[in-house]
Amino acid sequence: MSEPTSHGFGRALVAVYAVFALAASARSIYQLVTKTDEAPVAYALSAVAGLVYVVATYALATDRHRLAVVTIGFELVGVLGVGLLTVLDGDLFPDATVWSQFGAGYGYVPLVLPIVGLWWLHRTRRNGRPGR
Repeated sequence: MSEPTSHGFGRALVAVYAVFALAASARSIYQLVTKTDEAPVAYALSAVAGLVYVVATYALATDRHRLAVVTIGFELVGVLGVGLLTVLDGDLFPDATVWSQFGAGYGYVPLVLPIVGLWWLHRTRRNGRPGR
């Protein structure tokens, strides 16, 4: 039997996700409350990213393997999609999102984090047992 997603290296992963959940959520709430009219789509995307990080943190911390796979998979698609759009057309969003330019504003951690998360989930998956 494999180890739960929240043990060992998973604890550090949960901590990083928690920091990103707090950072992205706080940033997007501030932006949406104080300057929504400047870049509503960018700020809404940052709010989505914050929500994704919150759910991923919960899923990893509570060993909800399936939920974690879906959430972190969505995160990867989001960072790749938004990252590509912002690289191809830098004027697409008047202000950056968490995932703009593949997370450049956050040291590219938003690009690396879902890859590491999916690797960890693969490593800790339950062999032959249905996950939650």
